[in-house]
Amino acid sequence: MNVNQLKYVLTVAHSPSMREAATKLYVSQPALSASIRELEEELGILIFERTNKGITLTQEGREFITYAKQAVGQYEVLEERYLSRAKEKERFSVSTQHYNFAIKSFAEVIRRFEPEQYLFSIHETRTHEVLENVRDLKSEVGIVSYSGSNEGPLKKLLKEYQLEFVPLMKRETYAYFWKGHKFADRKEISLEELGGYPCVSFDQGEEGHFYLKEEAMADYDFPKLIKSDDRATTMELIARLGGYSVGSGMLSEEDAVLKGMVSVKLREEDPLVIGYLTRKGGELSKYGKAYVEELLKYKEA
Repeated sequence: MNVNQLKYVLTVAHSPSMREAATKLYVSQPALSASIRELEEELGILIFERTNKGITLTQEGREFITYAKQAVGQYEVLEERYLSRAKEKERFSVSTQHYNFAIKSFAEVIRRFEPEQYLFSIHETRTHEVLENVRDLKSEVGIVSYSGSNEGPLKKLLKEYQLEFVPLMKRETYAYFWKGHKFADRKEISLEELGGYPCVSFDQGEEGHFYLKEEAMADYDFPKLIKSDDRATTMELIARLGGYSVGSGMLSEEDAVLKGMVSVKLREEDPLVIGYLTRKGGELSKYGKAYVEELLKYKEA
């Protein structure tokens, strides 16, 4: 078993076909299939079920990729830190759900230190990847949220991953509209009234069941739902389709002008608790400490 084989398995698991996975990996399909079969024989398990309709993960395969992700993540951290040609560069990484204050705080850290050479990363990504990135040391700090509908399962994951969560703020539930929407001037609205309009939600992928959803109302059955994994795409869809998304109402005047979005309070109550997480018992770098200091500026009393 080697790192390449683990990467092959992860790519196949997240691709619709073996052919597409081979294209992503720049290897031939027969070579990819042979490598995975070798790994299965070595491990004595069947990772993928192969049928005429394609390939799917077996139950053993699902368990295996959980550990494979951790192993590949740790290897990439070591590779970046010790095998990179740019060892002299300062390094710092953050993973976050889609929150603008997390990006502003990241920029402030760069402004504060202005290192001569650096390789900083900010990953605006899915909830499970935020948790995994901090657990696997790919990021020092993560930004996540939970509401009443997913608090229990998320806290269980935090404990399992040995992550420490520090709450920063609690936000009521809002609907986001484009400024020209017929409901944009309302002070309050209900989800029932919005039933005829598409709701755009951030896609959490196969591993992102409702308990990993970053918006409030995680267990609500939206009649019309579009999943997106990009903020710009989300706003474009809302504007073009007259749709909406559910959020925390955190739109500054500057954000509203630049992005043309407005927020309207939802009658349904499912407040979001937003905070940062770090690896329990871990030591933050000077950049990690500075980032936390910036985040704490948003902490409510």
